Amino acid sequence: MSAVPRSQKQAGRFRRMLDRLSSSQEDLESEELREDTETAGCIRIGDCQDRQIVTVTGTLRTVTLRPRAGVPALEAELFDGSAALDVVWLGRRSIVGIEPGRKLIASGRVSMSRGRRVLFNPKYELRPLGRE
Repeated sequence: MSAVPRSQKQAGRFRRMLDRLSSSQEDLESEELREDTETAGCIRIGDCQDRQIVTVTGTLRTVTLRPRAGVPALEAELFDGSAALDVVWLGRRSIVGIEPGRKLIASGRVSMSRGRRVLFNPKYELRPLGRE
């Protein structure tokens, strides 16, 4: 038998239900992304430090083609519910599967550029579409 009285369990369930009903859609999605980060065994983007080798996961918010020093560069913003990180593939104009709304896991060394966390040419794994 559980050490928590039944009345407290019901209050906990009721409280969680009320919290979900009163939260915005964005808050709920952020919470879900934070949970995905924990279950995947990845580090939260908000906890990443400059020059640290990390494995992060999240959802791509934006994907743009932005040349850097005359070289094509595909940039994407990865969000995990705690913070955002820019993922940049140098020399690429497009990558099949890299599109807004897609979930992925990326690994590499974080650098700071203009106050934002950036992963250049990371190893990445696209998450299956059925899990979204």
